[in-house]
Amino acid sequence: MTHLDNLAEATTPDGRKLSLYHRHGDFYIDLDNEQLMSTRDHGSEDALARLGCENLATPDSPRVLIGGLGLGFTLGAALAILPARAKVVVAEIMPAVVEWNRTHLKEISGPTLADPRVTIEVKDVQKLIGQRQPRCDAIILDVDNGPDGWCIKSNGRLYDRGGLNDIRDTLKPGGCLAIWSAAPDSSFVKRLHQSGLDGEERTVRSRGHKGPHFTIFLARKPMKPHTRLASREKSRPARRKSSRPARQRR
Repeated sequence: MTHLDNLAEATTPDGRKLSLYHRHGDFYIDLDNEQLMSTRDHGSEDALARLGCENLATPDSPRVLIGGLGLGFTLGAALAILPARAKVVVAEIMPAVVEWNRTHLKEISGPTLADPRVTIEVKDVQKLIGQRQPRCDAIILDVDNGPDGWCIKSNGRLYDRGGLNDIRDTLKPGGCLAIWSAAPDSSFVKRLHQSGLDGEERTVRSRGHKGPHFTIFLARKPMKPHTRLASREKSRPARRKSSRPARQRR
């Protein structure tokens, strides 16, 4: 077995071990000794960025939020197709990952991190989604192995109904959500629809047309509310005005 050089380690917020390795010119990030990503196989990350940045609501000056820096390939692929007036915010919860990109991975990630369109936020992407302003043309999430394969336990909030509702409200009308996943999940597509997003699955490969299959969940916020949701709001009976005084907030 070829020797791996352990370049650095860090601990996730819930106590798991994140490691950066190097071997024969390639870099790998492992979580508890299971490979998360590598510089050898990044075709699915490239596809994630490409699909997430297609047909943006504001094509001349879009705002894109990327959750997860990783090895920098999703960011790099997004910058390759976004216009000069784009603004890209990358939320990375692990300070060590940002530092690795600026040191060990600088030959790969240096140009992307230095791009004037890019802002790096060392924080949980959920906090940026919860702010809802300014709204985004695209939200691209590459933070887990999928809706059920969380790298950090708190990430489960991203994929439940409440989290998807927050994402929907953060997107501009016509905005796109793209999520990387190791496997398909029809129940998650259903959850996307229940949150008012037009969702689907796309199958991609790790090396162009070769390598393992992965899934990209794509969901778009309609330009107008879904007819079913809108009619439901209209059909609700009006509330009767109460003669009681309104309860004051404390």
